[in-house]
Amino acid sequence: MRIFLICPVRGATPDELSMMEKYVQGLESSGHVVHWPPRDTDQRDPIGLRICGDNRQAIVDANEVHVWWSPTSMGSLFDLGMAFALEKKIVLANFDRVERTPNKSFSNVLLELAK
Repeated sequence: MRIFLICPVRGATPDELSMMEKYVQGLESSGHVVHWPPRDTDQRDPIGLRICGDNRQAIVDANEVHVWWSPTSMGSLFDLGMAFALEKKIVLANFDRVERTPNKSFSNVLLELAK
């Protein structure tokens, strides 16, 4: 299976990157092909438009989209919108770190999709 992992890139902490890397390694050791943007999307783009296009194509090519949710990541929000519009199956990768909010939020949307 081909999986795209939506995740923070610029704002990711070293701890988050380490946890995401372990998640990716687990998927890959199970035989999946994973597109992980910090590793697989060329981040050298002064505007960001090419990055958005490259990620869009990788999402189109994916069978599933997994999300390592960080509510402060604008790129993750953008990619999530594309995955939702493309009607991709969305899997919440860091379910245990996502907190339900009292009002509508993308965290709540992801938690609902993960049911």
